[in-house]
Amino acid sequence: MEKYQNTPQLKRQLLIDTLFRNSTRFFAFLVLALLVGIMLSLLVGAMPTIRHQGLSFLTSTAWDPVTEEFGALVPIYGTLLTSFIALLIGVPVSFGIALFLTELSPTWLKRPLGIAVELLAGIPSIIYGMWGLFVFAPWFGDNIQPWLIDNLGELPVIGFLFQGAPMGIGMFTAGLILAIMVIPFIASVMRDVFEVVPAMLKESAYGLGATTWEVVRNVVLPYTKTGVIGGIMLGLGRALGETMAVTFVIGNSTIFSTGLFDAGNSIASALANEFAEATSEAHLSALISLGLILFFITFVVLACSKLLLLRLKKQEGRGT
Repeated sequence: MEKYQNTPQLKRQLLIDTLFRNSTRFFAFLVLALLVGIMLSLLVGAMPTIRHQGLSFLTSTAWDPVTEEFGALVPIYGTLLTSFIALLIGVPVSFGIALFLTELSPTWLKRPLGIAVELLAGIPSIIYGMWGLFVFAPWFGDNIQPWLIDNLGELPVIGFLFQGAPMGIGMFTAGLILAIMVIPFIASVMRDVFEVVPAMLKESAYGLGATTWEVVRNVVLPYTKTGVIGGIMLGLGRALGETMAVTFVIGNSTIFSTGLFDAGNSIASALANEFAEATSEAHLSALISLGLILFFITFVVLACSKLLLLRLKKQEGRGT
């Protein structure tokens, strides 16, 4: 045995294996180091704002670079609201697209329709923003917004969301554009994970008399829940960090407003509009603080999704 272990070929293989394991370990820790480095750099840059304002930075609606009064509530609200609208519209549409492509579509239509959905993901965000500003926003403000204001603006509880001037641009328009942008990502992931479900499982359910919806609900979704949630989180990450498209259509207003049709601001659009023009230390630190908040929001969202997946995994088999 020792004779074979001392052969040059075996030594070479052991050396290559050691180098491979160490190099993969290095790259894994490099990613972690980059993450920690980004977080520390944001913390250092945001420290003046943290020291000067503390938690009041999160609750203040003021944003005046002249008097150096800054608050993050307006961009935080705009970021969360537009992302929520995007998912509220994008997830059902993406699920319908993926379901149609995998279960209902004719064979001759699957490939061209699937390619068309994937091509939408390759369109630059600035193209979506220009289309939203020059094409969608005027049409939306002339045809859809007046009807929504007249019919939904007077409703109790939710009526205040649909009040305002029909300008076309605003947080609701930004959410719609984001929904269009995240649909290709979520739909592509859902379609791919739906296709890996073993055909035998679905055929067995159909053989027992299950309908298409029952097969999807009781077989496909439980089998692919990890991939589905991963696709939704991918779309949410795109919505939270989108910059140029949102900057074009959200209105870029620093005034806090709860109406969906009013102009607003997001963290990404605020950074895109003001970072290059920030001259004072307080202004620059406030913008870096916004970046730190966006980093924290993304981290919390991903952590919650991971906890949800772990909880679903623990509940597997309890109903049987």
